[in-house]
Amino acid sequence: MRLSQLFGKTQRQPPAEAETPSHRLLLQAGLVGQTSAGVYAYLPLAWKVLRKIEQVIRDEMEAAGGQEIMLPALQPQEMWEETGRYQIWKDLLFHTVDRRERRFVLGPTHEEVLTDLFKRHVKSYRDLPLLVYQIQRKFRDEPRPRAGLIRLREFTMKDLYSFDTDWEGLDVSYQKMYQAYSNVFRRCGLPAVAVMADAGSMGGRDSHEFMHLTEVGEDSCIFCESCGYAANAEIAQFRKEAAHASERPQPAKEIPTPGLYTIQDLAHHLKVPTSKTCKAVFYAADGQPVFVAIRGDMEVNETKLRRAAGAVDLHYMTEDEVIGAGFVPGSASAVGLKGVKVIADDLLPEERNLVAGANKPDAHLLNVNYGRDWKADVVADIALAKEGYGCLQCGGSLEVRRGIEMGHIFKLGTFFSERLGATYLDRDGKAKPVIMGSYGIGTERLLAAVIEANHDERGIVWPPALAPYQVHLVSLGGDRSAVTEASEHLYDEMRQAGIEVLYDDRDETPGVKFNDADLLGMPLRVTVSQRTLEKDAVEVKARTSPDTALAPRDRAVEAIREAIAGQPAAE
Repeated sequence: MRLSQLFGKTQRQPPAEAETPSHRLLLQAGLVGQTSAGVYAYLPLAWKVLRKIEQVIRDEMEAAGGQEIMLPALQPQEMWEETGRYQIWKDLLFHTVDRRERRFVLGPTHEEVLTDLFKRHVKSYRDLPLLVYQIQRKFRDEPRPRAGLIRLREFTMKDLYSFDTDWEGLDVSYQKMYQAYSNVFRRCGLPAVAVMADAGSMGGRDSHEFMHLTEVGEDSCIFCESCGYAANAEIAQFRKEAAHASERPQPAKEIPTPGLYTIQDLAHHLKVPTSKTCKAVFYAADGQPVFVAIRGDMEVNETKLRRAAGAVDLHYMTEDEVIGAGFVPGSASAVGLKGVKVIADDLLPEERNLVAGANKPDAHLLNVNYGRDWKADVVADIALAKEGYGCLQCGGSLEVRRGIEMGHIFKLGTFFSERLGATYLDRDGKAKPVIMGSYGIGTERLLAAVIEANHDERGIVWPPALAPYQVHLVSLGGDRSAVTEASEHLYDEMRQAGIEVLYDDRDETPGVKFNDADLLGMPLRVTVSQRTLEKDAVEVKARTSPDTALAPRDRAVEAIREAIAGQPAAE
């Protein structure tokens, strides 16, 4: 491809709207063009990389036994209503209605559609296990698209679905995909770690996310270096230790606390640690008020709370909602509270003599104890893990790091098969619900993560397996016909030899051409100039090396092949 003809131009200055390094480089290198918030067009260079990513994914899915299919993006809304996921997803769905007034959604994922298809084509245990996958466009009406390709409203996903006769079979399928995903990210030159994750609306029991750890990531992950524990902060557990369990319960006592509305102010005034307080937090779960109690030095984990509440919709209550529910902001507690669901963190029953609200303005209670003074409807771990907390497994210190989720795998179990009637006949001729798994990789997000992990101050540094072209040929001919002739000849030779080459034949200065070569990031730069021709050679330079070498013109293609082969491989 001649750079003079390439659709998509580089920019001299970094784009002001870029939020992350990958976003900046995608725009500056002319790889993508934004059409609306969270919706991008992919220009030739980006499209070539995406096609190579897809091929890596196909290789690994096929090696694991996957069969590729293609499912419709247009999905009947009633399928989503039948599984109960419509209420959960409705705000993220793009809706449409056909001429017969039948309601459809643009697929954000395909569990419903494929489970329904399974019913029509699989009848017996002899047809199982089964692994099928697709690479397909998805549509999600994200409220806050961000960071270029990190969070999109239209994107491509590889989603594979496994069908097994039992949980043991699912364990085998799950491990196959776990290994296949590890292979995909390794081949793409992308460091990845697997962390335990929340299954959310997917149902099932086990789930892992594959994370690329970077400060621009939108997910927080919890790690223990001592034992290797790794989990998304949404579900991470930690070692909880009661700070005041050894105390003898004391009589409750009301005290005036005018103007003390926060835990910090209250603890400072009473000269006690925040761990001596019981914090009240107000949520609405599926439209109903929920009183949440947690120790004052901890924060509520909303993912854990949603599970404890058994809620689909959960949100922090507004001030008007709090007052409307009859709570007393700044002085609320579960003591004497009636008619409202109370959820307590599981550490509170172990604590003694905490400070809590008196449920009247400007007043608190000393020496409040669980069981004697109040009880909860639900007691569960609802606390957010933080940096420095103790590891539940080994007691080591937990570390928090940010990451980009590149892939997510789920053990769905019978969540979808029971709701949609997807059964198979076992050896005894009895109908049983099929055991399912779901496994997704977003290709555009993977592209962004590859750039996040492979760039320097000059531009992109493509892993050789994904580079749009293997060679960036630079002609510094100007008006020198001999240089142009030699460059054209080498360009033709490389193409005939099957070498992927991007040829910079533009009438630009050497500085502009070299800067663009670094920005675009092909693994190898080959330069033809008057100086190299005087030595009857061409200059060869790897993108990752400061050094250059001269290769004789009569064996230039052979030398370029050797240089390509010498590039560090991702596998």
